Amino acid sequence: MSSAFELTYPKSQQPSVSSNQTLHPRLLQAPVVLKTSGVTKSYRKGKVEVPVLRGVDIEVVEGEFQAIVGASGSGKSTLLHLLATLDRPDSGEIYFEENRIDNLPAASRDILRNRYIGMIFQFYHLLPELTALENVLMPVMINHGIVSYMLQRRKFRKRAKELLDLVGLSHRLKHRPREMSGGEMQRVAIARSLMANPRLLLADEPTGNLDRSAGDEIMEIIHELNSNYDVTIVMVTHDMSIAARADRTVRLAEGRVESVSFQS
Repeated sequence: MSSAFELTYPKSQQPSVSSNQTLHPRLLQAPVVLKTSGVTKSYRKGKVEVPVLRGVDIEVVEGEFQAIVGASGSGKSTLLHLLATLDRPDSGEIYFEENRIDNLPAASRDILRNRYIGMIFQFYHLLPELTALENVLMPVMINHGIVSYMLQRRKFRKRAKELLDLVGLSHRLKHRPREMSGGEMQRVAIARSLMANPRLLLADEPTGNLDRSAGDEIMEIIHELNSNYDVTIVMVTHDMSIAARADRTVRLAEGRVESVSFQS
């Protein structure tokens, strides 16, 4: 998962290996994938500026499953959007594989996100007119362009089918979203998030729109991706039973890191 980073901008001098000695032993020498330093973010409501994040420092190492928890309004989804480069902080810095990314131009942030970051949302954002297989193929169509995609179509379709098989949907390749349950649509979204072989998977309340049974099935898939395939995952959740399975849990309160706990 650690091929050379292709964007051309200067590397920072941030340490490449976590110094945190309370992580699980398998992660102690893992390189830092993602790091924030003093990140702040505010939004305006009319003439009033509302602070959401007030100087957040977090660190994520390769192969880690990190949960971000907190009450509604604590800033956890805003933080995830900043990590995904969907928005920019007002101040502070964000590093991805030692490269500062918060100050990149929009086009470079789009490239970074499309090539290296997979995303899963509470709402699945599948294209209703496309089949499960076609939805999973969308990231490579966008990243490679239609001509390059068509030249490599067989290879990409093979990978998409393998990913749908991984999430238990090999029998649903030709089904459209309206023909699938919520849990099945979220499985398609997970397969889609992995299509570009991302270095980092960000999940925003991926079980929040599902019943308990379907949510448990989705979490088993996500946990398997981390434990069996070493996928680095940062997940926002309000469910403490999910957070209990994470290597590290960061709790936000009023836009600040209130506590950090580790799986025993």
